[in-house]
Amino acid sequence: MPDKKVVPMKKLTTTLLALTAASALVLSGCSSDRGGESGGGETSGGGESAAAGFEEGATIGVALPQKTSENWVLAEQLFNDGLTEAGFKPIVQFANGGVSEQQSQIDAMVEQGAKVIIVGAVDGSQLGSQLKNAKDNGATVIAYDRLVKNTDAVDEYIAFDNFQVGVLQGEALLQGLAERKGEGPYNIELIAGSSDDANSTPFFEGAMSVLDPKIEDGTLVIPSGQTSFEQVSTQGWKAENAQKRMDTVLSGSYSDKELDGVLSPNDTLARAALTSAKQAGKETPVITGQDSEVESVKSIVAGEQYSTIYKDTRKLVEESINAVKALQAGEEPEINDTESYDNGVITVPAFLLEPIIVTQENAAEVYAGDPTLEELTK
Repeated sequence: MPDKKVVPMKKLTTTLLALTAASALVLSGCSSDRGGESGGGETSGGGESAAAGFEEGATIGVALPQKTSENWVLAEQLFNDGLTEAGFKPIVQFANGGVSEQQSQIDAMVEQGAKVIIVGAVDGSQLGSQLKNAKDNGATVIAYDRLVKNTDAVDEYIAFDNFQVGVLQGEALLQGLAERKGEGPYNIELIAGSSDDANSTPFFEGAMSVLDPKIEDGTLVIPSGQTSFEQVSTQGWKAENAQKRMDTVLSGSYSDKELDGVLSPNDTLARAALTSAKQAGKETPVITGQDSEVESVKSIVAGEQYSTIYKDTRKLVEESINAVKALQAGEEPEINDTESYDNGVITVPAFLLEPIIVTQENAAEVYAGDPTLEELTK
């Protein structure tokens, strides 16, 4: 992993507040292997399908994963409303039954003549056959939020900068520890996302690019000894899996210690870790999150969960629909990164949005104008 320039947290917060969640800056500092092993894969073009265009009122398929967070539920509504308003016929489906259900759903979208298939993958490495079939039938494939891996049958990736999400989480953890726990060393534990989600690795690697030096110099101590992604990943992003592991860690390694902090990759798992710490009789640890879920925003405002990440789903869906409109008109969708996301076969052209760190200090300003979250900060 190439070195990353890590900006001090307070300076970073000030800088990011000057941006909107829809900032479309070219992220020249992106790591070359965020999406997988760097191998100089070819870049997918998609130019041929884009140049052709397609008829107005065409069918557009949107294959979403399980309903594991509020943002996925919101995306369903936004895609249905936005695509319909733009004159398309949307098919928006969740694969709550897992990979096999999503595979079947994508095949059905192809059979129904979908001109574009937008995929938020359950497991981005198990859709190669379905997406090749889609491409062979003339559809354009857009990976939404999660990178599709090990296939050349993908034209574009639209997401927030996931490595930067992890960097922000690592910075937030260090800042929160200094603010709430005084001087170190600090006892912390690590939580990562589901191993079948391509986003989980860049989240973790981004955070560890910040935390590893502090582990090496003794500022951060991990009493459980669980430091690898494999040891700390959470199958299915399920809260019960994270809480069960934290219960085991606390009973086994913290009988005579306090838990000062937890690196959590999202809000659902953050709340699970907070529950575990509370039930174990521990003081509230400094804990990170992501997704700006309602209960976690309330917790941040109340001074419990320390931070989350704001990734405005409205903007992510909007950019995806803009790509569909461009394709329908026979134009190339907007791209601002052509180097960072090697999926193991090709380097997928990407449109990346900038994530924003949120703490109690800046929550009111960040969420101003958000129809759901603004009221929670008043």
